[in-house]
Order: sequence, then C-alpha cells, then structure tokens
Amino acid sequence: MIPIDPIAYLSQYLREHCDETVSLEDMARITGYSAFHLQKKFKAAVGVSPKQFHAQCRMERVKAGLIEGGTVTSALYEAGFGSSSRLYERVNGELGMTPAQYQARGQGVSISYVVIETVIGFVLIAATDRGLCSLRMGDEVAGLVAELREEFPAGELVAVSEPYGEALGVWVAAIRGYLEGKQIDIGLPLEVRATAFQARVWSYLLRIPVGEARSYAEVAEGIGQPTATRAVASACARNPVGLAIPCHRVIRGDGTLGGYRWGMGRKQQLLEREGCATQSN
Repeated sequence: MIPIDPIAYLSQYLREHCDETVSLEDMARITGYSAFHLQKKFKAAVGVSPKQFHAQCRMERVKAGLIEGGTVTSALYEAGFGSSSRLYERVNGELGMTPAQYQARGQGVSISYVVIETVIGFVLIAATDRGLCSLRMGDEVAGLVAELREEFPAGELVAVSEPYGEALGVWVAAIRGYLEGKQIDIGLPLEVRATAFQARVWSYLLRIPVGEARSYAEVAEGIGQPTATRAVASACARNPVGLAIPCHRVIRGDGTLGGYRWGMGRKQQLLEREGCATQSN
C-alpha cells in the first residue's frame, strides 16, 4: 500500500532505519515512485537526495551516541558504521572534527576568531581549518567571545588580528561586502554541526533569494513537513552562522518579523537593507 505522503513516509522510514542499508530500489518500492522520479521529488521537497538524507540521519545517530557518553566504537556501530579507518575518516569529515573531539566539545580543535565592527554592531567570525563554525552578532565584544567559549568550552580559541590569513580575510571581506549591500557568497565553507532536520531547514534557507522572505509555514512546507512550523522556528533559532545561513529571511505568515536570535532590531535592519518589506510587530 502506497502511503498518502510518500516523501514524508520515506523520510521517517530512513530516520528509523539509519543503521541499515536502504538501496534506492528499496526506497522506490516504499514510495511507489520510479527511482528517477523519487530522486527528483525527494530533493525538491527535502533539499537533499535520499542518500544524503539517510547519511545525515546516520550522523545524527552518531552524535546522539557520543553526547550520551557512549564510546566512539559503540556510537559508530549503533549508527550502522563499520570499524574500518575509511569509515572513521568519513565520520571525522562530517563532524568537522574527530568523534572523540566532538564528544569532548571541541577538545584539541583550534578555533580562530575575529570581531569586527559593522553597521549592525559587532560581528564575531570564528572558523576551524575546515570552515566557518560560528558567526554571531551583538553589542559587546566580551559577550560575543563568552558565547563562543560556551559553544566550544574545550576548544582552543585564538583571537586573530589584522592582517588576517587568506581564508579568514576572504570571509571578513564577504561579510563586510554583504552589509554594504552585496550578497554573501553562499559557497562560503561552513563547518557547522546539525541534526538531519536542521540541515534540511538550513539548506532551504540558503536558497531564499536576497530581498525575499518566507514564512515559517512556507519553510516547513518546502522541506516536506508542513506540520513542523515550530520545529522550523527552533532550527532557525539554533543557526550558529547568522548571515551566512540567512535565517533573518524567515518571518511570520502575517508579515511580522517573528523572533531572531540576535535581536529584532537587527533583523529588521537586515531585511530593510535587502529591500524586503515586512509588517511591524
């Protein structure tokens, strides 16, 4: 029997069977679609391919196992990974650090950061050697640095002064350019930790054009989970790299702003600078 909403059903199935091998043929049989149409419909609804979504669910299981205090080996096995070094390297790459470092909240990971003053206040930009891991906004430098330490309590935080290194210099220039009226290049390398659901929401946000906004309900519909409006709002609130992932472009269905992790005035200012009309709260 084919489910009423094949994509939503398959998404839930993949979450529940993330520790198993599920072939594209199996997925097609579950949904009643051909393999070709399944790939197309799933990516349009969720933002990633079925294979990528299944891999994200597996990584979510690994992260949960590590946070709960299990051993690295047990977390990998329980998520369906084998013990070969190749698979360990894959987990390492997707976490942005080794599983042991992730479990230790960044221990042994060097995080470079800089705080710049902009038209919207201070902006803290932090990165590992893999990419941008934190971009937050505020009115006080000390407060931003304290938040970064809370996010990565065991990481080695290194304040950087000008002249910046090549990669960090490019990111600072991109952010300054955006705040001066240019779009941030969405190709900026991001090194962020996310659940499978958060990854789908953030992937959708990256596709919202400058000057446009979407409601929380529209985002939920766009990722194939129309009843997940509150979960979408939560994912936006947990976005660790503001501006780079434009959660400020998500507003309420009545056109009012909704919430914003870095302040409502800042959200209004960003949308106005992009030419996006909203209603006052």
